[in-house]
Amino acid sequence: MINALTSLNCAGTLLDLSQPRVMGILNLTPDSFYDGGFYASEPAVLQHCERLLAEGATIIDIGGASSRPGAPSIEPEVELARNLPAIRSIRRAFPQALLSVDTYWGSVARAVVGEGVQLINDISAGQMDPQLWPTLAELKVPYILMHMQGRPRDMQSAPQYESVTVEVLDFLIEKVGQLREMGLYDIVIDPGFGFGKTIAHNYQMLAEFSAFRILGLPVLAGLSRKSMIYKTLDVSAAEALNGTTALHMVALQGGASILRVHDVAEARQTIRLWEQLERAKPALHQTAAPHAPDGR
Repeated sequence: MINALTSLNCAGTLLDLSQPRVMGILNLTPDSFYDGGFYASEPAVLQHCERLLAEGATIIDIGGASSRPGAPSIEPEVELARNLPAIRSIRRAFPQALLSVDTYWGSVARAVVGEGVQLINDISAGQMDPQLWPTLAELKVPYILMHMQGRPRDMQSAPQYESVTVEVLDFLIEKVGQLREMGLYDIVIDPGFGFGKTIAHNYQMLAEFSAFRILGLPVLAGLSRKSMIYKTLDVSAAEALNGTTALHMVALQGGASILRVHDVAEARQTIRLWEQLERAKPALHQTAAPHAPDGR
């Protein structure tokens, strides 16, 4: 039995992950693949956050740089120009909200944690800024460690794996060991659906999702409206909610602790249905015994 980490210390706030939680996405970018440019004003940001929280988001994940396929890297100053005003407004309006920032820059992490952000979500696993991990070790904030092959600008050009789940898992195991040597223990892992993977790679990882639980750490599933859904269904990202919901159930059955989503209400409904299904399992085992044939 693996002793799983079921809580994170978020700047003194204990985040209970013994049951799945929803991370609501707030993209402040003009070019994100689904909702780029939607939240370019303070009223739009606050209205969206109010909705995320009302619908049941435990965490709001704020992104100031697009990581869609083909996206260029932007300077930390540009990220901060987008992030800091929004963070300050959200903190004033929703002081109890649990905030995460999606960044791979150490300077951005330091600045946003100084404004009250409690988690850092990094697509690069510390590989795009050598100052990120030492900064996090100093700040002692929980860290979401994601696998990506390549960089956003080129990650989908020709991703190659012999065994995608094994290789991603090996990568995450190595990085978790390095983080622990630096004194970072509040870690969430993310296999990185859509980040340097083909559609086939993504579905292979999802089919084997429970393998990522071997680390005994919470696992985040970032599937929401991604191309692995809308390309498979031959629809647009705007039409991919039904497919997203279907794959969220698969991820929950594989042990997902956090669903990172655009659509919080639907994700919460999926979790409630999964919980009902889980509660039914012991009852099924208990009622099966009386129907066993005599003599067995």
